[in-house]
Amino acid sequence: QVQLVESGGGLVQPGGPLRLSCAASGFSLDYYAIGWFRQAPGKEREGLSSISGSAGITYYADSVKGRFTISRDNAKNMVYLQMNRLKPEDTAVYYCAARRSAYYSGRPLAREFDYWGQGTQVTVSS
Repeated sequence: QVQLVESGGGLVQPGGPLRLSCAASGFSLDYYAIGWFRQAPGKEREGLSSISGSAGITYYADSVKGRFTISRDNAKNMVYLQMNRLKPEDTAVYYCAARRSAYYSGRPLAREFDYWGQGTQVTVSS
């Protein structure tokens, strides 16, 4: 049974860091691409970053490039999103998602992902 569980969200001051974790179970990261998404109230779900299953190719949306870093630990079946220099506009519910493809890379599109976590709230405020 495929399961994704996010953790690490919370309240952080502008300019601060936060690291989100995504614990994957029921499948191997070697054969799945992982994407990070966020959704703010009243807005569409936005694809932020992805990492491919086979080669670990990464992608970042312009809105987070240079501030966020995606990484994974295949031995632990964990994926991380390190978020630095956070801004109030980064406030949203953050989701990790998995796609059954070892070679998927590039801008993550929500409709192309097969499994989703429950989300974790990130609030950037002073």
